[in-house]
Amino acid sequence: MIFITAKFKVQPEHADNWPAITADFTAATRAEPGCLWFDWSRSIDDPTEYVLAEAFTDDDAAGAHVNSPHFKSAQQTLPPHLVETPRIVNFKLDQSTWSELGELAVTHD
Repeated sequence: MIFITAKFKVQPEHADNWPAITADFTAATRAEPGCLWFDWSRSIDDPTEYVLAEAFTDDDAAGAHVNSPHFKSAQQTLPPHLVETPRIVNFKLDQSTWSELGELAVTHD
């Protein structure tokens, strides 16, 4: 899978509305056949920072994503709401879903 994490620094006046601003892009991406997940989180330390965790099945799915009409639209509509260019970490992993965090295993007696 292709696993991507990106940090978006949103202008303070748009931070509370970021989920609505990205709603169409998020829904369209989640509907892509090769999208495994596309999940936004808001930083607890900086309310203007959002973190996007996304994953695609393979290079073809990731390529289809960045060449999709909704991605092209997001390239135009999202930057005006941002303070700076988003930062990204991108990995290719030999797995297809989340692994368990064994060090924090949950057991119930």
